[in-house]
Amino acid sequence: MSRLLHVAASDLADLSFAELPRLLRAGDLVVLNDTRVINARLAGRRDSGGRIEAMIERIDGPQLAWALLRASHAPRAGTRLVFGAEGAAAEKTATATVLGRRGDLFELQFDDEVAGVLERLGELPLPPYIDRAPEAQDRSRYQTVYARVPGAVAAPTAGLHFTAELLERVERAGAGIARVTLAVGAGTFQPVRSERIEEHRMHGERYQIDDAAAAAINAARRERRRVLAIGTTTLRALEAAAVDGAVAAGAGETRLFIRPGYRFQIVDRLLTNFHLPRSTLLILVSAFAGVERIRAAYAHAVARRYRFFSYGDAMLLERADGAGAR
Repeated sequence: MSRLLHVAASDLADLSFAELPRLLRAGDLVVLNDTRVINARLAGRRDSGGRIEAMIERIDGPQLAWALLRASHAPRAGTRLVFGAEGAAAEKTATATVLGRRGDLFELQFDDEVAGVLERLGELPLPPYIDRAPEAQDRSRYQTVYARVPGAVAAPTAGLHFTAELLERVERAGAGIARVTLAVGAGTFQPVRSERIEEHRMHGERYQIDDAAAAAINAARRERRRVLAIGTTTLRALEAAAVDGAVAAGAGETRLFIRPGYRFQIVDRLLTNFHLPRSTLLILVSAFAGVERIRAAYAHAVARRYRFFSYGDAMLLERADGAGAR
């Protein structure tokens, strides 16, 4: 079982993740991101030669997708791509045409349905700092137990700590559970390269909040019950959908960049893993819990050998401004 560092207003507590239910109280609302990671990485080549790797970022139709492409030279519109092992039989390959480019993403028109191509030829897209090929156990380990809606290219990793039994214990503690969907994009791993964080441009991610989830969240807010977001992706979906302190149901796309000074409207507590330096996620948790508290928490975690990143340990953060539900 993973470890859990509870970052409260004035102290730090070293716990086991199994102890999370005792940190909840009746009426708390726990919000999960139920997105499911797809086999988004495709290896292939130009039909004229030259290796290429595609990371499918978004599926926009049965045969249409947007992808990050890694190649020696950026392919132009009209370029034909062949995915699958070189020399493989036709049924073990797939082809696509580059239609155009928007920023870092290329629009691809596949000859077959994208979902089927990914199922046949795709590889699970482990984070770039995991320097190995995916193993059989990653297919289950890199999914949350509540993953439901396909579309993510990275797991909402805070949720990887949960088991079905632990979710039952959360409910037995009297907490409610709501589910939203945010399809995590590869941009979540992009570092902040600007000297001024205000100049960083966030990647877009799609989210969906259904009527039942919005009603549960808004009831908790009205009744001043605490809202606990499981992961930064859940928090971004909730804050992106916030209008005057309430969540609006529906679908949307967010480029919300949460940094110190941001005024949180919905989330009172955040469960998250430990993040990479110079990442937008580290900036987000600093905005939520306070820069000095995060510095102290990370120094504490390093000294006590907490595990960092996707398969690492977790933190439970209390909101720094103290303006959340009591």
